Amino acid sequence: MKIEFAPLNIPLRRRLQTAAVLQWVFSFLGLAQCCLAAFVLLALSDWWMVTLLYAGWLWLDWDTPTSGGRRSRWVSSWTIWEYFRDYFPITLVKTVDLDPKKNYIFGFHPHGVLVAGGFGNFCTEATGFSRLFPGLKPRLLMLPFWFRVPLFRDYIMCGGLVSSCKASMSYLVSRPEGGNVAVIAVGGAPEALDARPGALTLQVRNRKGFIKLALKHGAQLVPVFSFGENELFDQMENPSGSPLRKLQNRLQSIMGVALPLFHARGVFQYSFGLIPYRKPIRTVVGKPISVTQTPSPSSEDIESLHKVYLQSLTDLFEQHKHTYGLSEDQHLTFI
Repeated sequence: MKIEFAPLNIPLRRRLQTAAVLQWVFSFLGLAQCCLAAFVLLALSDWWMVTLLYAGWLWLDWDTPTSGGRRSRWVSSWTIWEYFRDYFPITLVKTVDLDPKKNYIFGFHPHGVLVAGGFGNFCTEATGFSRLFPGLKPRLLMLPFWFRVPLFRDYIMCGGLVSSCKASMSYLVSRPEGGNVAVIAVGGAPEALDARPGALTLQVRNRKGFIKLALKHGAQLVPVFSFGENELFDQMENPSGSPLRKLQNRLQSIMGVALPLFHARGVFQYSFGLIPYRKPIRTVVGKPISVTQTPSPSSEDIESLHKVYLQSLTDLFEQHKHTYGLSEDQHLTFI
């Protein structure tokens, strides 16, 4: 395989952009393991009392990931996230104003491999979420598993990540003061296994839990489509029914996390590696769907609202696809 090396005279700003994305990829793929190893080593050292004190803090703080988290405006405003934004670049597109007195559930599509658009737009201030949607506080939902890892949990909560369990979302969208946004990548881990350039298949047809919670708490539903999310990585072919896909599905059912075998470019060369391609991401926030609070929604209520949501998502995609380089014959497929 011929390796295409990066030029030596690349501007410093682009180098910093690559470094920002590199640390983000590491945070997703290796930081949790490093935090766990550091905690164990500290417990076995002369500093074991520190781990004992932290364990006490962990016990007191155990429910925070399901109670709105602990987002830090300082962390979400770090300059490094501006370099992260500019690498792709990432753009947050507002279509309508949202009432800060209401609570919202943002359905984020597609999941992609690492939810880059979801992180950049809703866990940082790099794309100006607070300026575009004043009075709203976004929280990106993440698998509960990660909030059990010492130290790592505190870091991701500072970025606005919270547990994706039902109790966590219910807490956010039931606040009487309003202004909370629960951002959920509806397709979840299974959809990541289909994330590759050109993919427009969404795992949403049987995903109705967020619909039920919206009805139960009267939260407004907002479809969000992130154009370019699937263009960031290539992935090994794993069609449904193949040995690789069966293994991935099996591991996902056991561990709760997807293991897509993805690749893109490296730090100093463009031929292979785990750094995403420089492809633009445009995350479009659609119009809210008005939801009437129904404390005990029936199956018919859920099914009806789900159909409305799918139609709104389709309309959002069709309305903006030409603007972001897609052709007339490209359409969403729901499975």
